[in-house]
Amino acid sequence: VRLVASGGGLVQAGGSLRLSCEASGGRRNIVAMGWYRQTPGKERELVARWISGGSTSYADSVKGRFTVSRDNTKNTLYLQLNDLEPDDTALYYCYADLKFSIESPVEQSWGQGTQVTVSS
Repeated sequence: VRLVASGGGLVQAGGSLRLSCEASGGRRNIVAMGWYRQTPGKERELVARWISGGSTSYADSVKGRFTVSRDNTKNTLYLQLNDLEPDDTALYYCYADLKFSIESPVEQSWGQGTQVTVSS
């Protein structure tokens, strides 16, 4: 499964962005998708996660400001980023947890990063 992320950019503090992650190809079932972010010198952080069936979870640092959703008709995962802060500046990666069958182990696919820069 190929993942293509888009939507990053430069925005002022308090602004908004919407990231997209389109999945295509492959013969695997997507059981979960999500977004990580990475800043030089910091550990990679799981920002938001969507699980097949619709449940979602968020890092404490983004709760109430970020919303993850998925459009199944477009095979696309979204991350709405509101009330952005300079500390949200990072390279954002989307990923997908994949399974060939119920019995098979989870595989992961990663998209390329999309840069989010928030100016103060």
